[in-house]
Amino acid sequence: MSLILVSASPGPEGRPVGLAYPWLEASTPVAQPLAARFAPPAGCQRVPVAASSWGEWLRWLPLKPAGTKARLYNGQLKDRQDVVAAVVNIDVPPQDLQQCADAVIRLRAEYGFSHDPNKVHFHLTTGYDFWFSDFVAGRTFRVANEEVLPATRPAEAPTHAALVRYLVPTFGYAGTKSLSRELRPVPLAQVQPGDVLIHGGAPGHAVLVVDVAENPASHQKYVLLAQSYMPAQSIHVLRNIDAPALGAWFAVPGPAGAEFDTPEWTFAREELKRFE
Repeated sequence: MSLILVSASPGPEGRPVGLAYPWLEASTPVAQPLAARFAPPAGCQRVPVAASSWGEWLRWLPLKPAGTKARLYNGQLKDRQDVVAAVVNIDVPPQDLQQCADAVIRLRAEYGFSHDPNKVHFHLTTGYDFWFSDFVAGRTFRVANEEVLPATRPAEAPTHAALVRYLVPTFGYAGTKSLSRELRPVPLAQVQPGDVLIHGGAPGHAVLVVDVAENPASHQKYVLLAQSYMPAQSIHVLRNIDAPALGAWFAVPGPAGAEFDTPEWTFAREELKRFE
């Protein structure tokens, strides 16, 4: 599978040059990106992001056609279609693995793979630091009595197919607890594309901030949010069912707001975190 670029040159929707979404086949029709589907709220502007950054990459995520329904890993429809504003054009593996934290891990791994596969790694719940470069070199792990032990496997080239194989045990042994520890807290007022609302626990949940807009007069910020859920399902952009006029945008609570409500989880304002 070869990398596919969003565009070879800036397109009519203003797509930046050179953003790669490695899971897409070269024959896949270029889908409408998130930034073209969701205009900022009235009077707002998207916040600046660095070229080729994690935030820019998320801003231009390819979406499936408008009206596409979110489905579970087994093909069944997600019960809560009312919370789905759009479905990201990315596959759902057939196992019940790509759940909430796993969706964040999947997208972060795909972004990392498109830039430097040797930097892709995630900590498991036990604390074990699992590197993609080790995995393809033949070094992996096994679990015995809840202890992670070194193990070997056949070495292989660092292809996208290998990344998919690496993610299966990562999804199985990482989760909201490990991802929450891996990220650093940031103030909600400083939210940026690529940040994660995350509650580490059992149960826990994670929602990814895929874009941010701001009103330059009031400085009110708004975010677009994406998630998977349980059981594993399509990664989807959330609809603001409490403020339908905002569509898929959510107003960031001010200092007096103790919580951030999303359609299927309520986070404490201290639960916004960021990748290093």
